[in-house]
Amino acid sequence: MKCLKSSKTGNIIRVSDEQADRATSEWKFIPKSEWKAQFKKVVAEVKEEAVVIEETISEKQLKKKKNAR
Repeated sequence: MKCLKSSKTGNIIRVSDEQADRATSEWKFIPKSEWKAQFKKVVAEVKEEAVVIEETISEKQLKKKKNAR
C-alpha cells in the first residue's frame, strides 16, 4: 500500500502498489504518517465534544443536589 497526495486538491489517498505505479503526475508519494494525521484531527474534535457533555452532566448533578436540600 502507498499513500498519495494530489497536488491540485490536496486530497490524500491510500492505494495498492499497482495503482500507485499507474498514478498520473498529479499524485505524489507521501509518508504514511501524513495519511494517519488526517484522522487524528477528527478524534481530537470528538474528545472535546465529550468533555463538554460531561460538564453539562456534572452541572445537572450539582443542580439536583442544590434542589434536594
